[in-house]
Amino acid sequence: MNIKKSLQSINASGSNFYFNDVDVIPENINAVLINEVVPNDPENDFYGKQDGEYLSAVIRLFQNAGITVNTAEELLDLGIYITNAVKKPKSHTSVERSMIEESLPFLEKELALFPNVQVVMLMGDVAKKAVNMIAKRTTKRNVIPAVSTYKLRHSEIYYKNIRLMPSYIMTGKNILIEKSKFQMACEDISNMIHMINRDPVFHLHQQ
Repeated sequence: MNIKKSLQSINASGSNFYFNDVDVIPENINAVLINEVVPNDPENDFYGKQDGEYLSAVIRLFQNAGITVNTAEELLDLGIYITNAVKKPKSHTSVERSMIEESLPFLEKELALFPNVQVVMLMGDVAKKAVNMIAKRTTKRNVIPAVSTYKLRHSEIYYKNIRLMPSYIMTGKNILIEKSKFQMACEDISNMIHMINRDPVFHLHQQ
């Protein structure tokens, strides 16, 4: 199944959204990582060029978490899919609520494509806001409490029997500057791997 074609089927507005142009076996996906917003250049996204900004950043996180991967395809083979909450590049330093709302139908459809997801990692505040907006439509309340991420990292939060893991944004220069957040994101990824019960498939570095 091609993700881009699946999401384009609900894009009737003609607006310039960007979707992952990647083929995925939906049943094989056990974890989804939701990042903030698509980059200005699609080639820098997770399923763009091999040395693209976003993919390079996430590979660095996984490798520091002890997982020997080098490509987006290897992550897919391990049951891990990555996407962005907002499907358009941001025009300001912050992401406005209206941009999140505009992309919600696509994110909700995207998450529903994977029937066997056990864990959804929320990489940053935008991802947390987006999932809260989705949950609020059916539950009438936020599923992610409005407290700092570091207080939520080890909380057991579930939505539709899926474990939600708030963590830190995994792209951009700040993740390299803020060493503590980088390390916590690596730890969260390591915990996610144990949760999806695929440890024998991973080649873990000796600590």
